[in-house]
Amino acid sequence: MPKPIRVLIVEDDKRIAEINRRFVVRVPGYEVVGIATNEQEGKEFITVLQPELVLLDIYFPDMHGLHLLKWIREHFMNIDVIVITAAREVDSLKQAMRGGVFDYIIKPIMLERFTETLVRYKEYHDKMQLMTKEKEIISQEEIDELIRRDYVLSDASDELPKGIHRLTLEKVLTVMKQYHDGVTAEEVGKLIGASRTTTRRYLEYLVSASIVIADVSYGTVGRPERIYRLKRS
Repeated sequence: MPKPIRVLIVEDDKRIAEINRRFVVRVPGYEVVGIATNEQEGKEFITVLQPELVLLDIYFPDMHGLHLLKWIREHFMNIDVIVITAAREVDSLKQAMRGGVFDYIIKPIMLERFTETLVRYKEYHDKMQLMTKEKEIISQEEIDELIRRDYVLSDASDELPKGIHRLTLEKVLTVMKQYHDGVTAEEVGKLIGASRTTTRRYLEYLVSASIVIADVSYGTVGRPERIYRLKRS
């Protein structure tokens, strides 16, 4: 079983930090290893814990978060950063992007948006780990797949039926890519912040488009349940 991605939250508001922690642990494959509330704690925790991912605010009483981002880049190039902030200034976004952040999320955080980012980051992280272990050179196609931010439904029709929206459909697909052994509509719904009924509608559309296949599982109490997984090429 792969090790969970270790996350450090750097946020001076303890209430918001706790909300972020709860959001993180709802996503499979993650664990929160610490919460830092100021610059000193942030640097100490990063140095000692060396997490794979830092969730970083920008506004602090004793520092600017982008200065800490620069420090991370100078000392720990292998640590990825997602900015979570109320800062809406274009200059803050530009500096963060130049600092190589994986994503930039504006407060207040929406669970669906946050979950989407963590699911995408896990796929990116897992692919990068696999490539590091198995490859010395990489193709352009593999690079494009690794660094792209949006998943393209190349196998689905451009004309989606009524009630099926492309953004939600791509979120469902992103989750499906994490569960090779199959997942239920209820489980997918929890991850993307949608109801079981809505999620099942999208999954059944993907079945009709021959992107996803569905099997019936009777479970331990004999109640049949549809299990969905991506169709292997």
